[in-house]
Amino acid sequence: MLFKNILGHDDTKRALIRSVQNNHVAHAQLFDGPVGGAGIALAWAFATFVNCEDRQPDDACGRCASCSKMRKLVHPDVYHIFPLPRTPKEGEDLLGELTPKWRAFLEEHPYRALPEWLAYINATGNQQGIIPIKESRSIVSKLSLKAFEGEFKIMLFWQPELLNVQAANALLKILEEPPEKTLFLIVSSQSDKLLTTIISRTQRVAIRAFTDEEVTQFLAQKGIDERRARQIAYLCEGNLAEAMRLTNETEDDRHAWFAQWMRKCYSRDFVSLVKLADEFDTLGKEKQKGIFDYTLNLFRDLFLWQNGVEELLRLQDEELSFVQKFGKAVNPGAIELLIQEITDGYYHLERNARAKVLFLDISLTAARTMRG
Repeated sequence: MLFKNILGHDDTKRALIRSVQNNHVAHAQLFDGPVGGAGIALAWAFATFVNCEDRQPDDACGRCASCSKMRKLVHPDVYHIFPLPRTPKEGEDLLGELTPKWRAFLEEHPYRALPEWLAYINATGNQQGIIPIKESRSIVSKLSLKAFEGEFKIMLFWQPELLNVQAANALLKILEEPPEKTLFLIVSSQSDKLLTTIISRTQRVAIRAFTDEEVTQFLAQKGIDERRARQIAYLCEGNLAEAMRLTNETEDDRHAWFAQWMRKCYSRDFVSLVKLADEFDTLGKEKQKGIFDYTLNLFRDLFLWQNGVEELLRLQDEELSFVQKFGKAVNPGAIELLIQEITDGYYHLERNARAKVLFLDISLTAARTMRG
């Protein structure tokens, strides 16, 4: 992974590169950003740059032996800590067994979320991911060794928020007394769950979410047509893990579905609403959740437009036209109520409530309140 392979984040890239060039590399850095953001990618690119044998002014060379090994994440001086599906048994090296899968997982693309990883390793439904104390202790023994090839030994640590208290305290000890020429690149999407003592011993690298344009460009590189890419960018809100998940869904026109639904609610066409509820009930759960997601996004933008802050809108083309026209006709109080109704509906849908009943209940609330 090279910096040039990562869309945007130019200021962050420059700051990381400058720290190496000025010999001011913090031994522990917390890449703190959103789920599906550039955290792993930036940490990976930074690790590549640090041990590159022929650093360029603005990136690693991408050609030397070190860069070639980093491209496949097999550099002998780079160690990986990531969530395990369960606590290893006595004498079991579960981390070592899963490391080849971890490398393959990141080689596909590095913009990841925990549920994807757990699904990738076939974790069971009640396995939520854990980083046990054994793995924290293994960090100490691995990093006590001298670097084999590179200038630095590097620990690439994903999801440290899953450390239990004992494991976190074990990590804290080595952060307080790090071996020479050792880097901890800690990638978190929930830094508020980390011990404050760990946070205080790291240098924070703040990472923003991807912009809609960056998501659209990323998807275009994957062969997604522009209209579909822009719709996905609107839905995923800067989360490339979610964007990639959406590309694997059967393409549908959520806007047409939403617009039809809202028009039937506004006109109080109850016969059509019952038919739509029947149709909604036949859809797969992911598609049902997708419609609710899209509806929430449109309602939020409709709320912003009605309150005079259209500069915050992320809408394109037909969605923008719909919001402008529909926003003039709909009671503003209804939108705020319906945002809560859809949020509650999404929650119950995930917990296997009957989709038809949820949809019809929301539809009747919308029909009752939209005109004021």
